[in-house]
Amino acid sequence: MDWGTELWDQFEVLERHTQWGLDLLDKYVKFVKERVEVEQSYAKQLRSLVKKYLPKRPAKDDPEIKFSQQQSFVQLLQEVNDFAGQRELVAESLGIRVCLELAKYSQEMKQERKMHFQEGRRAQQQLENGFKQLENSKRKFERDCREAEKAAHTAERLDQDINATKADVEKAKQQAHLRNHMAEESKNEYAAQLQRFNRDQAHFYFSQMPQIFDKLQDMDERRATRLGAGYGLLSEAELQVVPIIGKCLEGMKVAAESVDAKNDSHVLIELHKSGFARPGDLEFEDFSQVMNRVPSDSSLGTPDGRPELRAASSRSRAKRWPFGKKNKPRPPSLSLLGGHLPSTLSDGPSSPRSGRDPLAILSEISKSVKPRLASFRSLRGSRGTVVTEDFSHLPPEQQRKRLQQQLEERNRELQKEEDQREALKKMKDVYEKTPQMGDPASLEPRIAETLGNIERLKLEVQKYEAWLAEAESRVLSNRGDSLSRHTRPPDPPTTAPPDSSSSSNNSGSQDNKESSEEPPSEEGQDTPIYTEFDEDFEEPASPIGQCVAIYHFEGSSEGTVSMSEGEDLSLMEEDKGDGWTRVRRKQGGEGYVPTSYLRVTLN
Repeated sequence: MDWGTELWDQFEVLERHTQWGLDLLDKYVKFVKERVEVEQSYAKQLRSLVKKYLPKRPAKDDPEIKFSQQQSFVQLLQEVNDFAGQRELVAESLGIRVCLELAKYSQEMKQERKMHFQEGRRAQQQLENGFKQLENSKRKFERDCREAEKAAHTAERLDQDINATKADVEKAKQQAHLRNHMAEESKNEYAAQLQRFNRDQAHFYFSQMPQIFDKLQDMDERRATRLGAGYGLLSEAELQVVPIIGKCLEGMKVAAESVDAKNDSHVLIELHKSGFARPGDLEFEDFSQVMNRVPSDSSLGTPDGRPELRAASSRSRAKRWPFGKKNKPRPPSLSLLGGHLPSTLSDGPSSPRSGRDPLAILSEISKSVKPRLASFRSLRGSRGTVVTEDFSHLPPEQQRKRLQQQLEERNRELQKEEDQREALKKMKDVYEKTPQMGDPASLEPRIAETLGNIERLKLEVQKYEAWLAEAESRVLSNRGDSLSRHTRPPDPPTTAPPDSSSSSNNSGSQDNKESSEEPPSEEGQDTPIYTEFDEDFEEPASPIGQCVAIYHFEGSSEGTVSMSEGEDLSLMEEDKGDGWTRVRRKQGGEGYVPTSYLRVTLN
């Protein structure tokens, strides 16, 4: 297939296509130029970085060079410097083989394209001039025919008029004869002009323009081949330096493996040991007499002994904070702790309470009371998923990507079918105008089939567009909900971890309410308001799943366990709705951690 035969009437399309091809060639040259600048800048910055971190003092004057860590670091910097040199070679190769050569080739292609289209436009102009001449001769023939007919009518009218002289009649007949002769000459001229135009038009459409289009096709194919070779130069430039870069990376690996921690420790000892004797023990200095505080018998820390504070303190002591699902612990008010508050927390007067340090109580509360977060109770693994047409079995983001791919494929198929329909219509028109080229009825089945495919593809495009809109809305909503969780580690739950006594919460809730109304007793003054967490975990037969720590968590309160970011843990008990999940560490230790700090996978 060639352009001269198949695209004989697409002069503007070929003009746009060839211009697009040259623009693409120029675009690639520009891309490689910017790539060269990036490589050069990258190499320059690497060299500057190496120069910045290389030791400034000579090796013999630098005691740090005796450490294997410093020696490996210097070797690493040298390998990075060699790596920068290879990036400069890549930039040089691309600049010469792509930028210069392809830019020169692009100019040659532009000149050749300009010459071909100028030739095509001259041929079009000649055909248009021939058509104008044909139209002029046609109009002249038509005008002469009307004048001859008019002169004949005039002569006939004068011949029948008895009042007309013989001279007038002869003159009218001569004029009619002259007009007839002029009309005959115009007719012959119009016929000759028509024959000449048809010959020029056939030469234009069947010989002259197809040759020009074939030349354009050859030019465009040569340009595309050269552009493809230019694409390959990118990888060739990289492959040329791969062996040297591999050696640089191998040198970095050797430098990393040459670090000897034990030897560095011995070097440090030899460099900096003093030989002095260790200092003796310091004597104890007792300052407790200055800080002695006397408990108050009439109040819980307020100078005026207000009864409402005593009642609130009694109720807080009586509840004992059962850690169940219905009754959640609440941190006691700082005003009920009985000790004097620090100046940063309160400006009121301070008062003693039963000899216990209020700062220690505040420390316990700040470590154990955690804000509440939503749990992961709805998280489950997918089993036996069924592949659906709308990809609803996939996560929202994956579903959106797959639907987008399907929609793009359908649109490409639809465009292809529409182009085929247009081509068939044009071919049918050609067959109708020129029956010897083919039968127009033979194209009807293909046109009907193409129309059916177009309707089917349009329905599929509408279906996938609806599914895609729904998936995109779901992705946006999920992204908005999770934005705050990923910007910083979430706060732990406000409730304390579950206690072993949580199973008796319901039975003891009524007793706690009754005891909260009793007046405080003297024996209850020394009972601590804050209840420590105490739970012994039973070893389960096997974990119910696995989880990974998303954030670091310091298990500072009783019943919790510490974990590091990225640590793999065994899931022992799911979140019961209070924001805590029971896990076991691989190196030992079991306890509760915030559910929002985990990524859970159930067995």
